[in-house]
Amino acid sequence: MNTALLVGATGLVGNYLLGQLLLDDRFTHLKVFTRRPTGYQNAKLEEHVVDFDQPRDWGHLLQGDVLFSSLGTTLRQAGSQRAQYRVDYTYQLDAAKAAAENGVQTYVLVSSANADPDALVFYSRMKGELERDAKRLPFQRIRILQPGILAGSRQEPRLGEKLGVLLATAAGALPMLHQYRPVHGRTVAQAMINAALDETPGVQTDTLEGVFTRAGE
Repeated sequence: MNTALLVGATGLVGNYLLGQLLLDDRFTHLKVFTRRPTGYQNAKLEEHVVDFDQPRDWGHLLQGDVLFSSLGTTLRQAGSQRAQYRVDYTYQLDAAKAAAENGVQTYVLVSSANADPDALVFYSRMKGELERDAKRLPFQRIRILQPGILAGSRQEPRLGEKLGVLLATAAGALPMLHQYRPVHGRTVAQAMINAALDETPGVQTDTLEGVFTRAGE
């Protein structure tokens, strides 16, 4: 692969992914689409600060070999479920649709454990609906990663997630709750790159154990 596209470069996973892609010689060009500047400067980086509510203004720029999608927010930051849905579902699906229309062959999405379009929990249902609708797009390869709670350094610290990581770490030490242990954003980012380089056609979904396997951990 030569040209990678990245939506959501300033979040936890996206920031790690951005750094790893810039260091990875298998990708010679990186186009980033973000709501605010990343602060990175690199010869192979092409950064686009865009209004995600206006995909017609930038969708034509989503041309390359693989689209990495890691855009997301929290209910607290968004202010309402409707606003969070717009970021986590609509913005990401709009980008995926544009990339598919432009002939991008591979799509890699970081989703969430327990994603299910029929879930009673709003967050799980939202992620499940995104997975369902993204799978319908005409990519040759679709890779979906479903990590559990994420650990790592964020640009915007979240107290709730820090407490969640502590609880999940404690729970993950018990054999019967092993699947709930935290996964570092760096690990998810590496797993996304490895998934993109898998040339097997079709859709593949990796749960927590698959994420660690993809990352080589």
